[in-house]
Amino acid sequence: MSLNLRQKQTECIARMLNLNQPINASSATANEEVYKILIYDKFCQNILSPLIHVKDLRKHGVTLYFLIDKDRNPVHDVPAVYFVQPTPNNINRILSDASRSLYHSFHLNFSTSIPRPLLENLASGTLASDSIQRISKVHDQYLEFITLEDNLFSLADKSCFVQLNDPSAGDREIEGIVEKVVNGLFCVLATLAVVPIIRCPRGGPAEMVAAALDQKLRDHLLSKNNLFSEAGNFVSSFQRPVLCIFDRNFELAVAIQHDFRYRPLVHDVLGLRLNRLSVQGEKGGMRSYELDSSDPFWAANGSLEFPAVAEEIETQLNKYKKDVDEVNKRTGGTHGAEFDGTDLIGNTKHLMNAVNSLPELTERKQVIDKHTNIATTLLSEIKQRALNNYVKTENAMMRGTLEWKDLLGMLKGPGTKMDKLRFAILYLISSETINQSEVDTVEGALREAEVDTAAFQYVKKIKALNVSFASANSASRSNIVDWAEKLYGHLQELSQQQQPPKHIIYGATELLTGADFVDQLTVLGQKMGLGNVASTSSAQ
Repeated sequence: MSLNLRQKQTECIARMLNLNQPINASSATANEEVYKILIYDKFCQNILSPLIHVKDLRKHGVTLYFLIDKDRNPVHDVPAVYFVQPTPNNINRILSDASRSLYHSFHLNFSTSIPRPLLENLASGTLASDSIQRISKVHDQYLEFITLEDNLFSLADKSCFVQLNDPSAGDREIEGIVEKVVNGLFCVLATLAVVPIIRCPRGGPAEMVAAALDQKLRDHLLSKNNLFSEAGNFVSSFQRPVLCIFDRNFELAVAIQHDFRYRPLVHDVLGLRLNRLSVQGEKGGMRSYELDSSDPFWAANGSLEFPAVAEEIETQLNKYKKDVDEVNKRTGGTHGAEFDGTDLIGNTKHLMNAVNSLPELTERKQVIDKHTNIATTLLSEIKQRALNNYVKTENAMMRGTLEWKDLLGMLKGPGTKMDKLRFAILYLISSETINQSEVDTVEGALREAEVDTAAFQYVKKIKALNVSFASANSASRSNIVDWAEKLYGHLQELSQQQQPPKHIIYGATELLTGADFVDQLTVLGQKMGLGNVASTSSAQ
């Protein structure tokens, strides 16, 4: 059973761009004869961004693309594909566009199911403006999530953790947040065409989401034409996947701990977002890069620790130089010269092979240069903030082998205020019991470094609550949840060691850097009146 979420979502988007007609299997592109305009909102732009590049849009016949809230000129003889969230503002903009006859026809695609009141507003509005004939189709696409890798997605639900844990949040607000998470997970399952077995710990938001999702699936499966029977045959399959839902509070360390592997480092230190980042170029100015499965170096080395990545860059560069020398030798070029195509003279027997190898060598050099630049920027941050020491001491602390003097040394040593705050919070998380004298000393060291302690104090309160909560509920947890908790954070590495490898997909309401998540803990602490007035920006 294939569970490649990136592939599935990309296929759905390709079909949407083909006016919801089947794609030509031989070319995997839309009918290029039908030129069209793509209109999207900001959220749906973020859905498209990691999956579809500009060149891919052209392959699907898209000649122009705009944000829905921008002023646009009429293009009367071309169909328009709309891909937007079903919101009142977007419906009003569509009605405005239709009444002005901006395009020949309107193919409306909503990221999730459009509520009936909005659908009725759309119908009555187009009737009133005599533009209903321009609405070709209205589709619920169930694509309201962002896929960053084959096995990684985000619901892009901003500040969901803060909203769910806000002490002032009422029942109606909590229910609204849970409903939004359930809707996002339902979209993921509909795209995969699977009905999973759902498991979660008892109590808290995770159980609320699990119960609501279970009911939504049951209600949907009772409908005559449901998404799962139409899209696949997995409903009655014995290979139903397991969906494990967890509340972030049960394992805060994963979101806070410093990591020395390449992919987490790039995300945490350089702010990788939607598979894109910008770093300082060699000649000044900012360089923007894409990092996804199309980059062979990123795909092969993303899980390696930074020193191994630096060695691999050197290895790839030396191999490139060797291959260039070999081509130059065969074509009579200068030994050791950079391969730029100017020396392709002489031995005509090898000329064609050399010409054919030029694009491949050029592409390899571009990849090497990109990762050399990224690694150089990372190395500067690592040295300045002593990130290697944070990783080493945090790992020792989580194992319970860190000496007290080394812990205090980290809080008084190099690193940003945010690095020290993350380190201090991990100390709280890793401690089986809270030694008040030690906690006071750690908190004093933070204050001495002018760090806002709101997040530290918030986790201290959560820690005390969780100790009593866990002891009261330890006997009620299911085996699958116990198993998943033990493997949490390692589910991908271990899955590849199985024969055959097990397929695991990770998802989150929001993918955050360690600093971003601690900022949210700070907000929660401040809502409870905790902390001091000093700021703890990740830039400090």
